[in-house]
Amino acid sequence: MELRIFSWNVNGFRACLKKGFYDFLINYNPDILCLQEIKQSKKPILPLNFPKYHVFWNPAKRKGYAGTAVFSKLEPNDVRYGIGIDEFDDEGRVIILEFREFYLINAYFPNAQRELKRLDFKLRFNKELTEYIENLRKEKPIILCGDFNVAHKEIDLARPKDNVKNAGFTPQERAWMDYFLKLGYIDTFRHLHPKEIKYSWWTYRFKARERNIGWRVDYIVISKELLPNLKDAFILDHVQGSDHAPIGVIMYF
Repeated sequence: MELRIFSWNVNGFRACLKKGFYDFLINYNPDILCLQEIKQSKKPILPLNFPKYHVFWNPAKRKGYAGTAVFSKLEPNDVRYGIGIDEFDDEGRVIILEFREFYLINAYFPNAQRELKRLDFKLRFNKELTEYIENLRKEKPIILCGDFNVAHKEIDLARPKDNVKNAGFTPQERAWMDYFLKLGYIDTFRHLHPKEIKYSWWTYRFKARERNIGWRVDYIVISKELLPNLKDAFILDHVQGSDHAPIGVIMYF
């Protein structure tokens, strides 16, 4: 069975609806689509239905902030919202779907923010999510999708030397990514495209997307047990609708 799994930070679900979300869904026809930063304070009342999909919403308590959602053609065995820690779960940052062959985790990692005001919060989230995932992995393999809000290596952003101490490229954030991958996880895009320069996020300022001054901060990571199932990984950097591009993998089971 071919499984097409996509991830997209939509930077506001309603805004993305007006910028081609339906066209994207029709054209790319994902089997599973993980969304981050839906910015919904409650489950939205949609102008159109998505009859092919089971849709799961995890909005933040704060209006117009964060939140995640998953669209899945496959009905999961179980769905969990959050990791059991209020300071993260109140922001709707994680949805876990259990399928027969794997756990799918959709995560919207915190942004460390200017002056690194939220760096400690993010590092706590990283630690707690890692422990949660490692416990799930004892049962079955992991597919982790989301906006990690970190560029791992210098190849993953256009101006690394200018951003060493900035949110998303701090030594602490990058060290966590090193640590996480060494636990036995595969960055799917970088594994298949070790030297390719592609970005998944551009600031709206300075015509950054037009000039391709971007960052690769969106990832689909799999536990190494699933590496034989991985057939392709890609970044759809030409797709508009958000300041992030959709990313995806093709897996076979």
